[in-house]
Amino acid sequence: MSYAHLDAYSRLLPTAHEAVPSGTLTPTVPRRLISASWRRSMAAGIDPDATAAPLAYGPALLDQVRESHPLQPLLPLLTQTLRQATNDSEHIMVVTDDQGLILWRDGHPSTLRRADSVGLTDGHRWTEETVGTNGIGTALATRRPVQVYSDEHLMRVLHIWSCCAAPITDPETGRILGCLDVSGTAPSLHPATIALVGATARLAETQLTVRMHERDELLRRRYESARFNSAILLSPSGRVIAGDPAGDLGGRIDLPATGERMILRDGRVAHLEPYSDGYLLCPTPDAPPPPLTLCLLGDGPPSAFVSGRKLPLSLRHAEILALLALHPRGLTAEQLSFHLYGDDGNPVTIRAEIHRLRSQLGAAIDAKPYHLTSPVEADFLDLRRLLSTNDPTSLARAYPGPLLPRSESPEIRRERDELEVQVRTCLLQRGSPQDLWAYAQTANGRDDFQVLERIIRALPPADPRAAAARARLRTS
Repeated sequence: MSYAHLDAYSRLLPTAHEAVPSGTLTPTVPRRLISASWRRSMAAGIDPDATAAPLAYGPALLDQVRESHPLQPLLPLLTQTLRQATNDSEHIMVVTDDQGLILWRDGHPSTLRRADSVGLTDGHRWTEETVGTNGIGTALATRRPVQVYSDEHLMRVLHIWSCCAAPITDPETGRILGCLDVSGTAPSLHPATIALVGATARLAETQLTVRMHERDELLRRRYESARFNSAILLSPSGRVIAGDPAGDLGGRIDLPATGERMILRDGRVAHLEPYSDGYLLCPTPDAPPPPLTLCLLGDGPPSAFVSGRKLPLSLRHAEILALLALHPRGLTAEQLSFHLYGDDGNPVTIRAEIHRLRSQLGAAIDAKPYHLTSPVEADFLDLRRLLSTNDPTSLARAYPGPLLPRSESPEIRRERDELEVQVRTCLLQRGSPQDLWAYAQTANGRDDFQVLERIIRALPPADPRAAAARARLRTS
């Protein structure tokens, strides 16, 4: 923004400030970045008449935070890069953590003294939630370099300040480590300032990346000298460093708890062990796959449970697992395709779906032909076994509704219809009123004329269940 445009823009900002309490900001003043920040700040309860940023940490605690902060080793680099520019222009440089806490600052002495009066100094917090729109807080909120002109600050006491800030991101984790800011007491900073601040932040990230690769290389040498058998080397955040030459695991995995078992993308079962400054993911040889439990009956979303984890299933994945559970000897891609789609099926589609399923279930599914290797428990298989006992009460409790009611698979429709007929017949022949009422809560039983009449005949007229059955009959 040129100085002429900035001057005209600044003359419009007082009117915009007056509109803030009512929330009637114009589309163009302030600019979109700032108006969004004003709204966030007002939602956080910022008082435009506040006089300073709050003190968050005293000197003793601040020293501890500085000592352990990842940007501490880079402070000389940041200071040397920006010192001349800040001194020549009478600006100051500020470095914060990811929560806007000022850890270090440097710059022109007179500007540092003026900064003290508004809390732009060590130990004070500069997020949007504490001081409203400002270079540090808005850069952290938007995760990008920003420039905030004087009157764009929401707090009036900051209208003599302008600032440029850029977040610094950790290449190891992708999280923001902190923010680099240059501030001065002028309506605006030189147009090149934001480019300089952004470039310095990128320089810091480059140095962090170099140090990360140096740590990786040291860890890799230790790993290779130890000659681990099939163990996978991970960084402290779960980046895969060695042991996966084909890249089957991707660049990073979510770290489980130490010692906890997990299923890798390639189907192996492994557990996590601390190693040097990172971790080893050690595959468990010949470990039996964990039991697989399928919940596919009723109107609720289908799901699977494996290793204590609940996995929501898409309809297609639920259909595939149901078919594999019904055919324990396995099915080829062509057979699965036919059972799912009939003559219009495509085995290529099935192979792609199986690949996605194995990324979730790992060793629970094997190929040639596709089959379930885990011990399988399924609500519809349990229902099959209960049908042979002729126990209507157990059946009523175990039947929340049809098998995958949205499925159009010919094979699953046959299984669904067969189960429905058998359950209904058993309950009509032997079921108590309570059993019939339980069935009447299912999708097919709700409007079943014969079931509702049986409930009405079996229960006293004043029973709420009989009244509900009569109401359903009247509206059916």
